[in-house]
Amino acid sequence: MLDGHLANLAAALLSYRRSEELLARWGGELAHRLAAGGRLLVAGNGGSAAEAQHLTAELVGKLRDDRQPLSAIALHAETSALTAIANDYGYDHTFARQVRAHGRRDDILLLMSTSGTSTNLLTAARAGREVGLRCWALTGPTPNPLADACHDALAIDSPDSQVVQELHLVSVHVLCEHLDRVLPAALAAAGERGPAGAVPAVGVAGERGPAGAVPAVGVAGERGPAGAVPAVGVAGGPDRPVHAGVEVALDGAADRQIEAG
Repeated sequence: MLDGHLANLAAALLSYRRSEELLARWGGELAHRLAAGGRLLVAGNGGSAAEAQHLTAELVGKLRDDRQPLSAIALHAETSALTAIANDYGYDHTFARQVRAHGRRDDILLLMSTSGTSTNLLTAARAGREVGLRCWALTGPTPNPLADACHDALAIDSPDSQVVQELHLVSVHVLCEHLDRVLPAALAAAGERGPAGAVPAVGVAGERGPAGAVPAVGVAGERGPAGAVPAVGVAGGPDRPVHAGVEVALDGAADRQIEAG
């Protein structure tokens, strides 16, 4: 029995070795998206659900070396939401509704399936594309509907679902290895740009900040104690009215509004 299983695994490894380039590209894309404040959503059924949760644990925790936590959610793991959605909307929508709730444009949705035919994953892929997510699939042999529904797919060429799941787990680890390799450069690039849609803090007017920064609100021509940040100051003298208000900016990474006083 063991020899038969290992023979099937060895046969699948022949074509699987060609997946290196795709996994490296995915790791790089994922590193840059998460470094910029984006999120990974992952979903699967049964054993694939366990592997989805394995991946998010590696990202929120770590694979090998210590690093900052990264935003990743396994959609099956929120059991109250999962069962409520299944009860109210049907099992086919268990993941799609969560994709619409948690996903933001340019986030990444990874769907895992040995068959590539699970309806709740196909529905999630359609929802992801409608929301503007980048959709990836880990599947068994192609052609299959899930691979066709996603932007990119890594398909394991084996009729044995156990072998497919085993190589999906290898893919999870290799993906994280590539991500960790690219992440320092991705974080540096994100730090130079600043968070998407960020509003600079209130400071002393007249000081030059980073190129493109919104001028700070403060006391024109005056300086307080070193490091002090005036809340609102006088611009142009005592006869000029001071307008204190609320500034609203759009967070492009999360499609949320941020209020800055």
